[in-house]
Amino acid sequence: MLRDFVENRHYKFAEEAKDWRDAIRMSCESLEADGTIEANYKEDIIACVEKHGPYIVIMPNVAMPHSQEGAAGVNKTAIGFMKLEKPVSFEEGNPEKDAQLFFTLASCNPDQHLANMMKLSEMLMNEDVVKALADAKTPEDLMRIQETYLD
Repeated sequence: MLRDFVENRHYKFAEEAKDWRDAIRMSCESLEADGTIEANYKEDIIACVEKHGPYIVIMPNVAMPHSQEGAAGVNKTAIGFMKLEKPVSFEEGNPEKDAQLFFTLASCNPDQHLANMMKLSEMLMNEDVVKALADAKTPEDLMRIQETYLD
């Protein structure tokens, strides 16, 4: 999976985001760059979080930005990765809802999306991988993590 991020250029490393909305927009940039998603998709994700709360923070330090399946503006099924040096808070005063690692989902093929979700869940269950991702700074780091833990 990490190899896919690097090969498809679906990754971003950044120092910080001014807030969680900015972080979501930034996490969509690599998917938007190659036409996987259109510009409106990131605003749809933000609207969903505003309406339903920080459901996208799936575990401490990890967010999975997404809108509903088959959302307008999604042209391909893919996942984009973003790592912030400084985590953002989705809920002030609740560090459980801070996120530094973002796995942005785009889905228009349910079978491929399910396969992606299974690979991502497996990867996130490995604490060593999650810790290594939090320390990653370059695409080369992602490839090293892939080779060390996932091949």
